[in-house]
Amino acid sequence: MPFNNAAERALRCVPLGRKAWLFCGSDRGGERAAILYTLIQTARLNNVDPQAWLADVLARINNQPVSRLNDLLPWHCAGKIPPRATQEVGRV
Repeated sequence: MPFNNAAERALRCVPLGRKAWLFCGSDRGGERAAILYTLIQTARLNNVDPQAWLADVLARINNQPVSRLNDLLPWHCAGKIPPRATQEVGRV
């Protein structure tokens, strides 16, 4: 029976974090955590290192015109930020 290991690995962090997300402090804290989680996963899906991408966005967003905020999205930054290192899960 074939397994979709890539999809299973991508979703692995959801059940692992579920217990921790109960302690976000409030509904607004939970919403903010969900937004941050979405940004990180979007960067990963675009093969961009989330930490490097977030650092780049935070450094540039203050001087970025509102009309050009699209330029900060992960799929537009893919060539400017080094790709994320792939990790093999389950290898011993």
